[in-house]
Amino acid sequence: MTISLNLIEVISVQKWTYILVGITFALYIGIAIWSRASSTKDFYVAGGSVSPWANGMATAADWMSAASFISMAGIISFAGYDGAVYLMGWTGGYVLLALLLAPYLRKFGKFTVPDFIGDRYYSNSARIVAVFCALLISFTYVAGQMRGVGIVFSRFLEVDINTGVIIGMLIVLFYAVLGGMKGITYTQVAQYCVLIFAFMVPAIFISIQMTGNPIPQIGFGSELSDGSGTYLLDKLDGLSTELGFAEYTEGSKSLIDVFAITLALMVGTAGLPHVIVRFFTVKRVKDARKSAGIALLLIVILYSTAPAVAVFARTNLIETVSNKAYADVPEWFKKWETTGLITFTDKNNDGLIQYVADKETNELVVDRDIMVLANPEIAKLPNWVIALVAAGGLAAALSTAAGLLLVISASVSHDLIKKVIDPDISEKNELIAARISAVGAVCVAGYFGINPPGFVAAVVALAFGLAAASFFPAIILGVFYKRMNKEGAIAGMLVGIFTMLLYMMKYKLGWFDDVVPNKSEWWFGISPEGFGSIAMLLNFSVSIIIMKFTKAPPKEVQDLVEDIRIPSSAGSAAKH
Repeated sequence: MTISLNLIEVISVQKWTYILVGITFALYIGIAIWSRASSTKDFYVAGGSVSPWANGMATAADWMSAASFISMAGIISFAGYDGAVYLMGWTGGYVLLALLLAPYLRKFGKFTVPDFIGDRYYSNSARIVAVFCALLISFTYVAGQMRGVGIVFSRFLEVDINTGVIIGMLIVLFYAVLGGMKGITYTQVAQYCVLIFAFMVPAIFISIQMTGNPIPQIGFGSELSDGSGTYLLDKLDGLSTELGFAEYTEGSKSLIDVFAITLALMVGTAGLPHVIVRFFTVKRVKDARKSAGIALLLIVILYSTAPAVAVFARTNLIETVSNKAYADVPEWFKKWETTGLITFTDKNNDGLIQYVADKETNELVVDRDIMVLANPEIAKLPNWVIALVAAGGLAAALSTAAGLLLVISASVSHDLIKKVIDPDISEKNELIAARISAVGAVCVAGYFGINPPGFVAAVVALAFGLAAASFFPAIILGVFYKRMNKEGAIAGMLVGIFTMLLYMMKYKLGWFDDVVPNKSEWWFGISPEGFGSIAMLLNFSVSIIIMKFTKAPPKEVQDLVEDIRIPSSAGSAAKH
């Protein structure tokens, strides 16, 4: 027994990573082979026969992307109270989607969001606009996932980020192209188990280590176990102010920006095509409701733990590196330095790491996306726990990337080719087109993963803004307002998506300026991550105004809207 324990301890982090990642990848590939798609219905919606529990777990994995697993706790650890907008927005958004939209969209019974918009607004033009929006949202979202994959591989398998992205592309390509939604669904069930275990184990370890409490949600609000009688959050507030940062528990964002970001994330969630499509995979409308509730419970496990992980990571980082001799930094610091995600510049040549808020004298730059991944190393947890977190990060990123790639391929093969370009295409050729589209999507996603416009959570937040600006009004009005017509929906989507795009290009990417404009120039004081709220309101306004001056939808479309909302026959499977 002693020999076995010693052997476990001497296995390096890299070897543990190869073992755990290898086992999980073999599991994902095995599931994809077992559940490979044999029809377009299998490929697009897993045959419409997934059980509520399986769909709930798959939805949770699809939802908890690299942004949730890797970046959310990271941004909270740096932004403190301000970072809570991501937590509130994403959690509230899922509740909004599950209660307000999922059952109605399932009753409609189509394969994709552009399918719903094309049929509801009786127009191929509306369908094409929806395809454009779906592709834009999905490619923006998947860029964050591929960057997350690259970060994990670059550190734990000691390859550069670009190589890590390429490895992730090949794995996703295999099971997304082979299995379609059917393979992705059951792969995501396994990925949820991996990612939640990987997130919770180190959180419990560190909570016991720092506060003596095994429940992280309680631990981060408890007294430290060092006998000082100091609460952990009070200690972090003190450490932060000593270094010139704002108190961790105090917010600095304006109220309007907090509101705008939270709203954009919430309504953006309800417009995300890769999440909505999950509710088309169950047999009945009541199963859509049930799987939504199951997914919410499973999501809450991670989301309620993320603030604790953020506090643990931030406290340990400051205590480990601030004002310490660079020559004595632990091995994990050197390893992350090789990735370029931690950089130290000895500005005063004293050999000490000056980690302070003042940018002129600060010598340490830490990428917030590494906080969850580096947290177990900083806390000196066993090597197998460190490697487990790497496997969990990959599971989170790959599960969402696969769902997004399916949306992209379905938008091209089903909504463009089948519905617009060649309605008489055979099912076999449509399936081939879907798989070819998935290959092309993976290549584009890899490019954006190698050249992302920001850290993971910020990139993903922009995707939510694009979804809020385009799909949310069209779906809400399409379900709850039978007078809404194609002219209003098309005009609203175009105005919303392009307004958000222009704002994002100017204030996030700096395309129209030599440098990215600072926040003093933001419209209404709202950041690019929150501007989806404004673009959404503009979409609603334009849609309703144009609708008032144009012809009402045909009677059969209005009857269709009535049928979607009425619960009669709600238990039966929708026809495709």
